[in-house]
Amino acid sequence: QVQLFESGGGSVQAGDSLRLSCILSGGDLRTYASGWFRQAPGKEREMVAAISLSGGTITYLDSVKGRFTTSRDIARNMVYLQMNKLRPDDTATYYCAAQSYRYSGSSHFDFFGQGTQVTVSS
Repeated sequence: QVQLFESGGGSVQAGDSLRLSCILSGGDLRTYASGWFRQAPGKEREMVAAISLSGGTITYLDSVKGRFTTSRDIARNMVYLQMNKLRPDDTATYYCAAQSYRYSGSSHFDFFGQGTQVTVSS
């Protein structure tokens, strides 16, 4: 059974940086696309960044382009989200996610972590 575990959240000031990490257990990251989602109170969950299964395509939410960078270490089954120039509207619970091959090309992700809180104050 695939499981995802995030770490690295916290409370920071606007303009600061945070790096989120996620480890995938029970599977091989080479066979999954990876993504980062976030959900703020009272808002719908949105995809922040994603890496395709091949690793050849990386996409970002418009509001984080130029500030956030996602990457992965296949050998360690790790996925990362580097967040720079954080803003108060980035405050949310951030979730790591994995998408198996059968959903490739769709917006459906099979597995989600438990989430890590990011709070940005002005």
